[in-house]
Amino acid sequence: MSDLGGPSARGNGGGGGRKKAGISWVLIASYALDWIVMIAADAVGFYLGNITPNRRPFSLSDPNISFPFTVKETVDSKLLLICNAIIPIAVILFVALVFVPGNTVPKGTPKSLIWKRKLWELHTGWLGLALSLTGAWFITSGMKNLFGKPRPDLLSRCQPDLVNLQQYVIGGIANLSSNGQLVSADICKNPDVKLLEDGFRSYPSGHSSSAAAGLIYLSFFLASKFSVTIPFLASGGYPDDANAMSSFPSRLANNRGNAEEAMRLTSSNGTEELGNPNDPATAKQLASHTKAVFAVRRQAAAPPVYLLAITLVPFFLAIFIASSRWFDFRHHGFDILFGFIIGTITAWFAFRYYHLPIARGAGWAWAPRSHDKAFWAGIGSYSYATEKKDWVRAGEEGEGFGHAPTDIEMGVRNRKPEYDAQNDRMASSSALDGRHDGDHDRNSSLQGQAF
Repeated sequence: MSDLGGPSARGNGGGGGRKKAGISWVLIASYALDWIVMIAADAVGFYLGNITPNRRPFSLSDPNISFPFTVKETVDSKLLLICNAIIPIAVILFVALVFVPGNTVPKGTPKSLIWKRKLWELHTGWLGLALSLTGAWFITSGMKNLFGKPRPDLLSRCQPDLVNLQQYVIGGIANLSSNGQLVSADICKNPDVKLLEDGFRSYPSGHSSSAAAGLIYLSFFLASKFSVTIPFLASGGYPDDANAMSSFPSRLANNRGNAEEAMRLTSSNGTEELGNPNDPATAKQLASHTKAVFAVRRQAAAPPVYLLAITLVPFFLAIFIASSRWFDFRHHGFDILFGFIIGTITAWFAFRYYHLPIARGAGWAWAPRSHDKAFWAGIGSYSYATEKKDWVRAGEEGEGFGHAPTDIEMGVRNRKPEYDAQNDRMASSSALDGRHDGDHDRNSSLQGQAF
């Protein structure tokens, strides 16, 4: 499969008639549009993140917003960008160039085809990362200014006008200690407007959402490429009987004969000397061989722990970045958790948008869109990877699969049973039965009566 070409690159499936692989500029333009849309969404997110936020009223005696202002953050914006974007970009590049396409490449495969696969896996890896970060950035930036929730260090940013306190009271119960009184944000007289407005952007945490979006996506990517998943039993992939669950299935008395027979039917070069796989006898032999040899416990195994540790490093780094917002007094606990959830959701969605499931995808990304559906598939198309020429044309949906028109479709009512003299039996032509027995004379008679 050529990963950069459209239908012309994939060929017509005709062996010698296969067309030469080539680059589809329409397909390239469609993926370039994906990047343009995400860049535009980033720009909109930047704009939303810098408008004046709503400023929720607060109490000057609220201990939850009375923490000191941390001048030097543990993870500032520059370091966050390195962790959630630069590092994943570099790791994806390294993995795509070194480990793709793996050890299943047949001998004699052209290097150009191998490099196309490498570049495609690299492109989808970066594209998914960009989608994850863009989604988290757009959602978080918009929500921050909508909610306008005070940060834990708001009072240290505020510099309230305590002399004229009563002018700013907008709610609560007035008393001498001011407990229970809510004041408007106008009480804050800090001349640094940018610093003050940022004090009302606590919910949700941008560091948490961005860290999760970039680093958890990287964990998904590494788990996919290194086949790190919880061992599982594929549905229908193992014999469902007591023998498969026993300690040593191949040594059971009732299975030894089957195993020896399967061994005898195996040629010296390791290929089965069997007939048609659809033959019942052959199918029975294969089933017996499977029962005799394959125990249920041999269907899967746990990956090496060191690979699990490698895939979890980005996840733990994301947790550390999110935690730093708590002990730096930048966000409340719920703000951090909700931001982390946003990033986790966008990471999972972006990964599945461009990659096969980790447990069943063998580490591959989805193939490119079809040339003729690069920008639009239309109603009735279940996949952007199928070509329009493969669709069943109008009027051929039934005929293409041996379907004959029913009486209802032909407008025939109250059809009477007719006597089939050739076969000496009654042929019942039901209004809901479109089946034929293959007799030419009988079919002609039925069609003549229908019209």
